[in-house]
Amino acid sequence: MRPIKLMGHERSLTQVKYNREGDLLFSVAKDNAASIWYSSNGERLGTLEGHQGVIWSIDVDPESYLCATGGGDLAIKLWKVENGQCLFTWESPSPVRRVAFSPDGTKLLAIADQVMGHIGTIVVYDLNLDDLSNQNLQPSVIIETHPDSSKANVAGWSADGAFIIAGLDNGFVAKYDSSNGELLDTAQAHGIHNEEKIFSITDIQFAPEDGSYFITSSKDKCATLIDVETFEILKVYKADAPMNTAAITSVKDFVILGGGQEARNVTTTAESQGKFEARFYHKIFEEEIGRVKGHFGPLNTIAVHPDGLGYSSGGEDGFIRVHTFDKSYFDFLFDAERTEKAAASGNI
Repeated sequence: MRPIKLMGHERSLTQVKYNREGDLLFSVAKDNAASIWYSSNGERLGTLEGHQGVIWSIDVDPESYLCATGGGDLAIKLWKVENGQCLFTWESPSPVRRVAFSPDGTKLLAIADQVMGHIGTIVVYDLNLDDLSNQNLQPSVIIETHPDSSKANVAGWSADGAFIIAGLDNGFVAKYDSSNGELLDTAQAHGIHNEEKIFSITDIQFAPEDGSYFITSSKDKCATLIDVETFEILKVYKADAPMNTAAITSVKDFVILGGGQEARNVTTTAESQGKFEARFYHKIFEEEIGRVKGHFGPLNTIAVHPDGLGYSSGGEDGFIRVHTFDKSYFDFLFDAERTEKAAASGNI
């Protein structure tokens, strides 16, 4: 599994994202320009320039026509993918931590952080697809941080667009009605699996096949798999370092976790000390099955190719590593899977 190393950013990566077809990879970092790459060969297609500081999040619509970014400069920007033109900018009351298009591409959610006197909100904009440079400045839905709860760090849409699922700073996940922002359900996803005192949720990603469940990562060194409908915790994956990102693979029943000790907490610069590897776990059996090294700092973001052909990781070291799975990855079988396969073929 020999990766392609992309070196287009000057500072730490904050998010990488594939488009629906998987031929393009979008990346943002703590510098002020987003990048678009061909995922097959690592060639940079172009950059999106216009932010005045760190860009925390990026997303691309289902048609790969529009892309959105949110940053620490209090701006949410809408871009045309094919030429990098900035079509519109919304102003945010505080830094924007996450942006995400609805599954049908007609809405855009954004998280405004709970800083600078702002209460912390998730907002939804209805996109004017007929005149892209003339968007409504006012969101159609505003979800404020509840006084008895905690701010949202990450959020995404259910597969049908009916729900917004948010990962909170207190380790809980929350489900909202996307049409009106009504809180429908909460569950404690982190802070209950070990003795860790910091359990803020750092990432949320949905199942690639049908979006019926999602995975969260947390500073509590764990990741959890949760059912969208029932909000039950289905699986827990325990690691040995704070986790910044988690993703679910298609084709194979694996999940990939990324994180590592923050640089200031590592007494030596040795890669092994900081635990800067992508960790593969079996989705069903919850056991770690392998690690992939390569980054020289914590992994901040992981995205899996939509067809399950590989994954990309972005690190604190400023590099993106694009991995393509080889035959041994697809051939790997857990003991129980091997027995099941043999029984099905009549060999036992």
